[in-house]
Amino acid sequence: MRIVFLHPNYKSGGAEIAGNWPPAWVAYLTGALRVAGYDDIVFIDAMTNNLSEDVVRAQLKQLRPDVVATTSITPSIYAAERLLEIAREEVPNAVRVLGGIHATFMFKQVLSEAPWIDVIVRGEGEEIIVELMNAIRDKRWPENRRDIKGLAFLDGDEIVATAAAPTIKNVDAIKPDWDILEWEKYIYIPLNCRVAIPNMARGCPFTCSFCSQWKFWRDYRIRDPKLVVDEIEELVNKHQVGFFILADEEPTINRKKFIAFCQELIDRGLPDKVKWGINTRVTDILRDEEYLAFYRKAGLVHISLGTEAAAQLKLDQFNKETRVEDNKRAIQLLREADILTEAQFIVGLDNETPETLEETFQMAWDWQPDLANWAMYTPWPFTPLFQELHNKVEVFDYSRYNFVNPIMKPAAMDRAELLDRVMNNYRRFYMRKALFHYPWRGTGFRRRYLLGCLKAFLKAGVGRTFYDLGKNNYWGPQSKDKVKFEFDMDRRPAQAQIDDWVSNADKAAQAAAKRQSKDNSFKMPTEGGASAADVRVCGGGDQQLEDAR
Repeated sequence: MRIVFLHPNYKSGGAEIAGNWPPAWVAYLTGALRVAGYDDIVFIDAMTNNLSEDVVRAQLKQLRPDVVATTSITPSIYAAERLLEIAREEVPNAVRVLGGIHATFMFKQVLSEAPWIDVIVRGEGEEIIVELMNAIRDKRWPENRRDIKGLAFLDGDEIVATAAAPTIKNVDAIKPDWDILEWEKYIYIPLNCRVAIPNMARGCPFTCSFCSQWKFWRDYRIRDPKLVVDEIEELVNKHQVGFFILADEEPTINRKKFIAFCQELIDRGLPDKVKWGINTRVTDILRDEEYLAFYRKAGLVHISLGTEAAAQLKLDQFNKETRVEDNKRAIQLLREADILTEAQFIVGLDNETPETLEETFQMAWDWQPDLANWAMYTPWPFTPLFQELHNKVEVFDYSRYNFVNPIMKPAAMDRAELLDRVMNNYRRFYMRKALFHYPWRGTGFRRRYLLGCLKAFLKAGVGRTFYDLGKNNYWGPQSKDKVKFEFDMDRRPAQAQIDDWVSNADKAAQAAAKRQSKDNSFKMPTEGGASAADVRVCGGGDQQLEDAR
């Protein structure tokens, strides 16, 4: 049985400016399938190779697969749906499979707008995909599809979702198939080396209101650090990877395991061969002040911090439970440990003003991170914050939900002004850094890395790919009156998806009412869903996960 995996050709003008990122999802899925005995597997990376529809069409026609499968985050959903539509046209007898975070939560929307999709894999895919392929191989598909957990599909006009599959309990048994990827094509521009995105832990015990990852992975599980380092050693020695980023939402949550991971890297001499980066919380940096030099010794050179906002009001809205002054202190500590810092700001909510955007710039310059990123708020339609803001969302063109397009329209300014002011922040920050910091401060690796980052920014700027500027007809302050976002306003939520949102909101309100009767301090939910008090905060409490599994 031949299985073809496809990666949709979608670029946002965001993260890909740093290089071509390897689609790790396919390595984890094919790894599980190979363990189960499937060996006729082909991967087509349409994004990295910038393949046209005609090229994909010709390859499918030549390969004649039994199964065509792809994945999608929210902004690439239409590209993924189109790939499976092409598969229907060229290999109509192949089973068409879609997975990923968007389809997991929005399966009613997806099946309503793309009925040619045979089945959606909902949630963590390794175990579900094997059971699904076994059913297809054994001729039990589609007759027994209702018996397989974690699926969604159309049965006539009915949208069917089977019971949720359990999460993978033995994460140490996960064996990714890194050989499936063409490693020479995945280059990290700042260091001009091959890049990987391995996974140490899955899930997050915290529930930031704007985030959807904790909903997708559902519970927090961490792998044996030695097994993760085995994987990294293979990536370095076999595939010549020189830089990796841990895919975890927050790898420092379990400090004991993270320290063991770092020590294992040191014991094997890997920091001399590979450098790495992570995303983590400000509170963990403050907690681990005494370990930061040790982390740097282990090869950790880049930390992206979820500072999120300069204004305390926004930190509270995001349920971050951190203070503005904590952000400044964390960046200072990392600078002292010679770890490059990247401050992440979320902008573009309905309450954004020119003054708050200016405040983020002033704070960023005061804090002096090495890099700063202003990401447009994207109202993922399956997050708690979306429930609070849903009646203010006007754009449902999910292809533009990519952190660079202003989906929300602030009350105090239009979208063009918002984009212009965000670009002004970028211009000022990086011009000052380029002129007065990067070439003159630090030596050796730090200087080379920062100049490499500047090169990546300049390359994207010249190519007009950064922040979708070319698509939006933005050429600088003089063009802000000519900006055209051209959202597809005909894209609207399907009735089945609206019914699902209403049902979930009702359930949340009922659950909140029950808790209120037991706890007089509970806050009533807002219109359309649970209130901020109904969601565990990111960084809430003072307990750290030292031994969680």
